[in-house]
Amino acid sequence: MEIAIEYILLTLSLLFFISILAGKASSRLGVPVLLLFLAVGMLSGSDGLGIQFENLKLAQTIGTVALCIILFSGGLDTKLSEVRPILAPGVVLATVGVLLTAAITGLFIWWLCGMTMPAAGIGFLSALLLASIMSSTDSASVFAILRTKGAHLKHNLRPLLELESGSNDPVAYILTITLIGIIKEGGEPNLLLVGGTILMQLVLGTASGYLLGKLAVFIINRIKIDNDSLYPILVFTWCIFIFSFTYFIKGNSYMAVYIAGLVIGNSRFVHKRSSLRFFDGQAWLSQILMFLTLGLLVNPHELIPVAFPALIIGIFMILVARPVGVFLSLLPFRNISFRSKVFVSWVGLRGAVPIIFAIFPLAEQVPHARFFFNVVFFITLLSLIIQGTFLTQIAFWLGLAEKPKSYRQPENFDLEFSDEIKSATTEITITAEALSHGSRLMDMPLPDKTLAVMVKRGDKYFIPTGSTVFYEGDKLLIITDDEEALKQTYQNMGISNFSLKKN
Repeated sequence: MEIAIEYILLTLSLLFFISILAGKASSRLGVPVLLLFLAVGMLSGSDGLGIQFENLKLAQTIGTVALCIILFSGGLDTKLSEVRPILAPGVVLATVGVLLTAAITGLFIWWLCGMTMPAAGIGFLSALLLASIMSSTDSASVFAILRTKGAHLKHNLRPLLELESGSNDPVAYILTITLIGIIKEGGEPNLLLVGGTILMQLVLGTASGYLLGKLAVFIINRIKIDNDSLYPILVFTWCIFIFSFTYFIKGNSYMAVYIAGLVIGNSRFVHKRSSLRFFDGQAWLSQILMFLTLGLLVNPHELIPVAFPALIIGIFMILVARPVGVFLSLLPFRNISFRSKVFVSWVGLRGAVPIIFAIFPLAEQVPHARFFFNVVFFITLLSLIIQGTFLTQIAFWLGLAEKPKSYRQPENFDLEFSDEIKSATTEITITAEALSHGSRLMDMPLPDKTLAVMVKRGDKYFIPTGSTVFYEGDKLLIITDDEEALKQTYQNMGISNFSLKKN
């Protein structure tokens, strides 16, 4: 029986709305928002509200497109000035770290399954495939948690973790696809061939992302579009084109879109601010859609039989495999402290990416594929609950985080500046105490390098002059590049209800 499109759209809109409300509640509950997105999908599935969803190809397509957008958006938001100091350790973590984690975990899974499930017949290659699926950290989870947990990480740890999570998915993807092919063909792995394939795809992906990213900036700056709202769509088109083109030249598409995002995001192009805001929203939409889809795909009752081995494997990865991989990978980098390595070891978050990769064996009908999928899903839940929930606390316990300066956003003036303009945009409400210095703008003790830009009085906006008379309750927009002096002026004027936005 065919379901009317209106019912499908109604269901999707309700699921999205519930997910957004869950996201709002996540900060109060202290759990990662992505875990709640996943939970909404699971509760709405066959074991919950009864929504039947078993289309593996559609789930794989949704996950692939969503991950493409998330990685591209992550690259757009990453500043090269922050990445350069940690480029070498980040690349080593994304490559050697993934290989070590996969190898260590694969050996443990092979031993564990041989001890606890000998009748299952899970060989070393199958165990290594399961480990490879889970070997990378999840970019969606890391980006979302690091940017919403309200903590400022020291020692360039945030760009290091974001670079690793944004660039290690390609290695895990290549390992997964290669092992699936070897298992289906029934042959022995050619380590040199596998290593060469990984290296070739990474090189092609990096080169494609860099060159096409440069080309995108060149074309975007030279195309004159009458409708300014189409510029973010143009950037989005380049994102999809780079991903698809790299696939056809046999490069790694995930690496390409992340590198292209880095190149484009760190270049000047027209309507950059609106494009960044557009992709920020698209990244969150992709995360919601991806986690909802994967939540609908799983049958929670199937997780119970795999709970014991999955729990052991998950704890082993958190406490042994990931830390050993991190410490061995970062051994040459003596400038990274022991505490930093411990924290990097903890941020080995599993999320949607391993689940997406776990769909590949299902689609290819690899032996034990359903067992792999359920194990990966269980470990993802475990990782988000344990590592994601306590990520900020661990950072503070290790002395690697500090509370960021928190300011209210301007409520009455909506304006944005380019990232190249380093300034503080401030909105203050004129109080009786502030008027004690005089009611005119020239009477107010504003510091140098400070400009009073606009006034809101009631529903009217106007530009002030030195002789403008202020009244209690007026809203004044100020731009300054000297935050400390401005804050001192607020104290002198007795103004406490101000908001400030750093550009």
